[in-house]
Amino acid sequence: MQKWILAFIVLFVVSFQTRSTAQSPSISYKVVNKISLPGETGWDYLSMESSTGRLFVSRGTMVQVVDVNNGKLLGTIPNTPGVHGIALAEDLGKGYISDGADSSVTVFDLKTLNTLTKISVTGRDPDAILYDPYTQRVFTCNGRAANSTVIDAQTDKVIGTIPLTGSPEFSATDGNGKIYVNIESKSEIDEINPKEMKVLNVWPLSPGEGPSGLAIDSKNHILFSVCHNKLMVVMDANSGKIKATLPIDARVDGAAYDPELMRVYSSNGAGTLTIVQEANPDSFMVAQNLETQVSARTVALDSKTHHLYLSAAEFNPPPPATPDNPHPRPTIKPGSFVVLEVAPMK
Repeated sequence: MQKWILAFIVLFVVSFQTRSTAQSPSISYKVVNKISLPGETGWDYLSMESSTGRLFVSRGTMVQVVDVNNGKLLGTIPNTPGVHGIALAEDLGKGYISDGADSSVTVFDLKTLNTLTKISVTGRDPDAILYDPYTQRVFTCNGRAANSTVIDAQTDKVIGTIPLTGSPEFSATDGNGKIYVNIESKSEIDEINPKEMKVLNVWPLSPGEGPSGLAIDSKNHILFSVCHNKLMVVMDANSGKIKATLPIDARVDGAAYDPELMRVYSSNGAGTLTIVQEANPDSFMVAQNLETQVSARTVALDSKTHHLYLSAAEFNPPPPATPDNPHPRPTIKPGSFVVLEVAPMK
């Protein structure tokens, strides 16, 4: 009897493992291209306009606009000091750039790339920036003020300020009346009602620490927060309940979600891209850790082609420390700035 039971258990385990392996997706991504762009300035976020194939790349004091189909530089949006992010309001034909150095937002025409106006925000150092199509409003994450400036994208006027629970990093919208903000200083997420301009709930991300990039599966109401302690925290966007945690690499800054493939991506400045497959709303697995390039910490997704784009560069050794500059930063090697293009292999 005991032998029969043992044989049954072994058969069940082998059968379960076989079914699990068969259901696991065969996923393989590869760096397929490097787009070289001029300049030795730093960078932060990228934004993809999938409808036109244009990629907007932040570059210190300007935004470079690239045609990803041929790698050509289409134009430059100047005078964006300390640029962090670019939000695209395609339904209104405008774009919004967060200028951290002078605490402003540059508004530009999506068709001509010409600057339309500059808006002073109600906090210091606007970092990530988000356009919410549900309200047709723009929301800045003011890193040194722990608040968010709200701009009416139809009039380009500031209409309010939302006090946040700490220093914000990145944000995401579900497109249906909710916005979520990573609070880096508190390791939590603020849930916002964008119409009423107020925080509804505050949810801890523990065991995640120092959240940076944030992506969302709007259909299944799932948030993916990538944290500096090398964890991706998967959260229920309705309740704030932690659904799962997954390992990622160091120096993460960006995240993206592909709703068609149900995959989430973590861009790690240590030189990898972590690819996570959402098998269903309750099952997640690391499918691949792709080697990219050291410093490739931010990412943008082309939802049309499923390709991803990451900014990266090579650096010179840092200069010697001085009393006035005890922690000097290394400079970028001339001619080394590139945008990596990553594609799924069929």
